[in-house]
Amino acid sequence: MVRVEGRSLDRSLAVTVRAGAGRRRFPWVGLLAVFVASPGVVVAQPASPAADCHAITDGVERLACYDEVTGRAVGPAGDLAATATPDADDAPERALELALSMPAGPASMLDRAWGFGPDAPRYVLGGYRSNYLLAGRYSDRPNNEPFTPIFDAADVPSQELDSLEAKFQLSLKARMWASDDRRFGVWAGYTQQSNWQAYNDDDQVSRPFRETNYEPEVFVSYRPGIELPLGFQWNLLNAGYNHQSNGRSEVLSRSWDRLYTELGVERGNLAVLARAWYRIEEDDEEDDNSDITDYLGHGDLKAIYRWHGHSFQLGARASFGEGHGAVQAGWISPPLLGPFRGYVQLFSGYGESLIDYNWRQTTIGAGIALTDGL
Repeated sequence: MVRVEGRSLDRSLAVTVRAGAGRRRFPWVGLLAVFVASPGVVVAQPASPAADCHAITDGVERLACYDEVTGRAVGPAGDLAATATPDADDAPERALELALSMPAGPASMLDRAWGFGPDAPRYVLGGYRSNYLLAGRYSDRPNNEPFTPIFDAADVPSQELDSLEAKFQLSLKARMWASDDRRFGVWAGYTQQSNWQAYNDDDQVSRPFRETNYEPEVFVSYRPGIELPLGFQWNLLNAGYNHQSNGRSEVLSRSWDRLYTELGVERGNLAVLARAWYRIEEDDEEDDNSDITDYLGHGDLKAIYRWHGHSFQLGARASFGEGHGAVQAGWISPPLLGPFRGYVQLFSGYGESLIDYNWRQTTIGAGIALTDGL
């Protein structure tokens, strides 16, 4: 084989071109390379060792051949094969080591919302249910009935509520304790929803908060981490105590206490939460709304789907024995200004608020939101 500067003929042209100042050039080598490549001209050359390696079909032997040709210091091919193919008895241990060494994938929707990751802070304060402000909310059937006795007692004409009002909700949760792996925790939650008659005419009553509901609760949470059919994962189990009231007295008072459990499953960008509750009975003399479960039922179902920065919400509640229920849908836009996002909410049925628990209406509102319920 013809060699130039210790290199084979098929690489001599590149070497002479890269030669720097002070090194001797061999222009005939380039001419020879052109001649060899010319049609009809055949130059007999010994086979290249690299070509021999290329012909080897076994991957381990082929790699060992290339290493030998290039002068790389490695053990015999047999030693390389032993290294590349571990004993079958060690395969499970090696697979476990590999899995543990791999970085964890992105956290799921429920894992992020509930801080289930082992590296999450032990104490957490964040959003719970949706946080929003509806600057305008229209009702097709405002509920004047609860206020009529008050006007009658004061011997003044009844005042009609505006169909248009504002509505907002603040909802937070705080983790007070968590296990080391964060799969088990103790939480406190608080949700406040208010309906404000902000657009009353001047000749009507002042612009009061028509209704405010206060809802503190304490509960425990656990991450089961169980695979379910259809690709779903059961990642949330909550159980706790919930109190909800409107803080009013006498004829306007509404309240109830519940024990509940909640399940959360998810698949990709879809999370589904199902909640069932048991109402703690009160004395008949103290019960302001003894038939509340006839309208609000014994549980609810909620789904949240996220897509390209949008959030779509759908919730339902039913009292099957009485035929009462409600449905609520929402759309939250991608961020518009900082954390603020556009929000549209549609509700139809009973119990949009406690004062309206036995009143059917359809409402639609628009405003801004900070969180989508996760």
